[in-house]
Amino acid sequence: MLFLTIIKVALKSLVANKLRSFLAMLGIIIGVGSVIAMLSIGAGAQKDIMDRISMMGTNLLSIRPMQSAERGVSTGSSRQNLTLEDAEAIVERVDSIAAVSPVVSSNAQLKYFNKNTRASVIGCAVTYPYIGNFEVEHGRFFRESEEESMARVVVLGSETASELGISGKQLGERIQIRGISFEVVGIMKEKGGAGRFSQDDSALVPYSVAMRILFGMDYLSNIDVRAVDGADLTEVETDIATLLRSRHKITDPENDDFRVFNQADIIQTATEVTDTFTMLLGGIAAISLLVGGIGIMNIMLVTVTERTKEIGIRKAIGARDRDILKQFLIESLIMSGVGGALGAVAGIATSEIISSASTFSTSVSPGSVALALAFSAAVGVFFGYYPAARAARLDPIDCLYYE
Repeated sequence: MLFLTIIKVALKSLVANKLRSFLAMLGIIIGVGSVIAMLSIGAGAQKDIMDRISMMGTNLLSIRPMQSAERGVSTGSSRQNLTLEDAEAIVERVDSIAAVSPVVSSNAQLKYFNKNTRASVIGCAVTYPYIGNFEVEHGRFFRESEEESMARVVVLGSETASELGISGKQLGERIQIRGISFEVVGIMKEKGGAGRFSQDDSALVPYSVAMRILFGMDYLSNIDVRAVDGADLTEVETDIATLLRSRHKITDPENDDFRVFNQADIIQTATEVTDTFTMLLGGIAAISLLVGGIGIMNIMLVTVTERTKEIGIRKAIGARDRDILKQFLIESLIMSGVGGALGAVAGIATSEIISSASTFSTSVSPGSVALALAFSAAVGVFFGYYPAARAARLDPIDCLYYE
């Protein structure tokens, strides 16, 4: 049989059983649509985080405590390595430093009258907005005098303020953080982002209050540093590391109980996290594609059984085994191909709906669409081959006598 004739026969067979063909394609439609939608969510999250990190500037450094080890064995000291004195020493002894902020953070319950929310409470210095390029939209940030006097004042992230029902008109009102009363002096401008790269769902208080009143901590979660414009960040990193090793009495860099992160490190970490997230979402969605392939195989097996006599007649008038194989394989490919195309449209539409109906951004790339379509075609060939091969192996005499 000519290839074009085989395609025409396959299309005619599929059109003759519209409902069955659609049900066979449904799994592929859902699978491809899910893969594209999930990959677009992951790509959107990655783009969003990259944009937020870039907005912080290129001369930001963050020092975080790490698990210290000697000869590959943990010493047991973890996340209590950085102190307020370390932050003060960086200011005094490292060149090319524009600003430093000690940071203490923990999640806590916030209450304003009958409204409650859980947010990240960040104890920081007055330099914190300058270091991270954050802006106050309503009111003001707390002052250095309030930091020194351990004044119980708080600046709310935009999302936290919204959840508590606080706007610029409520400045001066008092909220409860862990049952302790704080005066709201400002609300930060919305920044966006996700997880630790966003300040929108936070509450900022003086680090002195966070350490001694709220959390009872004598160590820091991290130290944020902003280098002067044009500074050699590699040299600044080296100077900070040398200073902290001296203060922590560390002779071997492999035993460092801290790590200095620059923007490249932060971006790499964020990329790794979002890539893993995207692969997980895509993998889960790909399972539905495999289920769709199983559905095509089942439908094709039923079709082969129903068309046994037709197969016998075709073989009797000269059709070869490979012609029968091609016919049923092409039917499977057409179903997976059309299902993949419809699924791609559904996935793109779903991504647009998610993006427009929420603050969560999505990003559909041509690569993700091509990958989903290629995978759906591969599924069609893989799951369609067995029914097609089974049809090709049928004996024409047995087929003609089949009832």
